[in-house]
Amino acid sequence: MKNLQEATERICDLKGSLVAMDALMAALIRVLPAEQRAALRTAFDGNAEVARTVMLHASISELSIAAFERDVERTAALIGS
Repeated sequence: MKNLQEATERICDLKGSLVAMDALMAALIRVLPAEQRAALRTAFDGNAEVARTVMLHASISELSIAAFERDVERTAALIGS
């Protein structure tokens, strides 16, 4: 990045993209039948655990880990049990 303005614009772009992706995923989850949601929950829990393991061994900020955990909890609640 050439300067702080470019970096700020890129961060805002990434945030907007993330919000759009989040809206899409929430809509997709809501239209899934119960049995597919159950399968998704199992797969999601496993993938989240793998991601936790990777983050433990990576140079990553505590803020990123906290955001990950918050979003995992929110997504798990959206999927249901």
